[in-house]
This record gives sequence, C-alpha cells and structure tokens, in this order.
Amino acid sequence: MNDFRRLRDRMVSEQLEARGIRDERVLDAMRRVPREEFVREGSRRSAYEDHPLPIDHGQTISQPYIVALTLEAARLTEHDRLLDVGTGSGYAAAVAAELVDRVVSIERHAGLAEAAREVLERLGYPRVHVVVGDGTLGYPDEAPYNAIVAAAAGPVIPQPWVDQLADAGRLIMPVGESRFGQSLIRATRSGTDNLRRENLGAVAFVPLIGEHGVADRNRSHHSD
Repeated sequence: MNDFRRLRDRMVSEQLEARGIRDERVLDAMRRVPREEFVREGSRRSAYEDHPLPIDHGQTISQPYIVALTLEAARLTEHDRLLDVGTGSGYAAAVAAELVDRVVSIERHAGLAEAAREVLERLGYPRVHVVVGDGTLGYPDEAPYNAIVAAAAGPVIPQPWVDQLADAGRLIMPVGESRFGQSLIRATRSGTDNLRRENLGAVAFVPLIGEHGVADRNRSHHSD
C-alpha cells in the first residue's frame, strides 16, 4: 500500500503539477483515490504511469493528466451535482466524488457499469450513482447538473446535455470532426439558451458514440 501511495504522490508531482494543474482540491483528490483498484490485476504496477491502460470491452482508463485536466476545467465545488459521461472503470467518477456532492455516471456497456459499481461500493463512494445508457442523452432523472464532463469527442455538444445543464453550469468536452482536429471546450450556461464557449486547447480523443454523437460502428470510445 505504501508503494502505491508513493507512486500516487509521484504521479501528482511529475504528471499533474509539472503540467500546470493548480487546483489543490483536484490534486488532493488524485492523491487520495487508489487508481490501482480500477485497473486489471495485471496492470496494477502500471496504474500510475503517464498513459491510458486497457480495461474490458475494448475501453481504456484515461491517463491521470486527462482526468485532472477535465475536472479542473469544470471548476467544481463541494455542493455540485456532476454528470460523468462514460463511466468506464469508475476511476474518474471516484475522483469527482471527492470534489462534489453527487456524481451521476453513465456507461453504455452494462458489464463495465456493473464492475465499476462494485469497485466504487467496495471503496466507499456512495455519492456515485452508476447508470447504463446512451451517454449522449444525458440522464434527465437527476438533472439539472452543475457540471457535465466527457472524455470522448463529438462533432457538436449534444443538445440533451445543454438542456440538463443548470444556469451557470459548466460543460467540458472535446469537440471536433476528426481525432486530429479537436479542441477541449468549456461551455458555461447563462440563461435559457446562451452558452459561453472557451477553447482550452488542442486535444486528441476517441469518438463519443451515441444518438447525439457518432454512430456505433463497433468502434471503441474512451472511458474512465
């Protein structure tokens, strides 16, 4: 356990702080969450390396920096309700649960959702509610959300996410038609129809699959 704690501290120092992550709440959350619990047994020693790792159903757990960058951009507070699109391993949802009051995490693969639910329950994350469904439709049952985050790219922001975003809510997602023409966008809602968009820089993500994203042609999408 001490070895993993040292690896976690090194990850925060060398991968996050060194790249400009400054939100102390995000950094502290990344220090607390045991990433090794969310990867395959054979990948535990690689859990804190600076790259994604494979999980089931052809998906991946995001590299730590991407998780931290997305959550920092969302400007989260302890009172927020967050929609996490693409549960994957459940790691990003666990980190988010250290920062907000409630996390709704949606995953299109039922097997991944169940595995993530089991890990989150075992580690003591009752603030995370994992549901199965098309993430591009959001989850209206618990809307509105103060923040929505996604780690897969679509050509446009899905309208259901806009509809489910609270006033002054922040939406973070990569937007672009191709993998090499994407930008990480923060869209902040102001009033009924107005979204103020900020370009946070060039990124490269896999496609957001669903009714309001990219059609499912048996292509994997990025999960956390």
